[in-house]
Amino acid sequence: MNILLIGIGAALVNNVVLSQFLGLCPFLGVSKKTDSAVGMGGAVIFVMLIASTCTSLIYNFILVPTHLEYMNTIVFILVIAALVQFVEMFIKKYSPALYKSLGVYLPLITTNCAVLGIALVNVQKGYGLIESIVNALGSAVGFAIAIVIMASIREKMEYNDIPESFKGTPIVLITAGLMSIAFFGFSGLIK
Repeated sequence: MNILLIGIGAALVNNVVLSQFLGLCPFLGVSKKTDSAVGMGGAVIFVMLIASTCTSLIYNFILVPTHLEYMNTIVFILVIAALVQFVEMFIKKYSPALYKSLGVYLPLITTNCAVLGIALVNVQKGYGLIESIVNALGSAVGFAIAIVIMASIREKMEYNDIPESFKGTPIVLITAGLMSIAFFGFSGLIK
């Protein structure tokens, strides 16, 4: 039951984008089209799952036994950077259209603070391997849900009559704020 609560809590209650405000750069940059948002969501799910698994194993089996826990941030950044390079090469080879639509935001997963943030949260909360994987999966799915919803809303907003001063970034930020308030409604779901 605790594992289920960690996953639901990470996806909805403590949504990495809308509650913790991590990973806003790809959230705002790639959410113009639903196809790109789905691709970015999938890439973040893959990277966050693998990164959390690797960082959990490295932390528990290498850094803790050698008393190098203070090196966790540097080690985690290196692991995440290597994984993102792998994902970038894979997408470039097998889905050139997705690679082109993601553009500069795909390499930015390396610096996506959501991926690093979840790896650090797993360590701070003392999660084991299974809990780290579930927390990463929940957080990544929450990211994917948020970016796809934002992309869907932005596609619909193209046909709306928006005042000139709100066009572009202002209306996107207002929408993100309203989505954050909506997700705040899940806060009573899990403590």
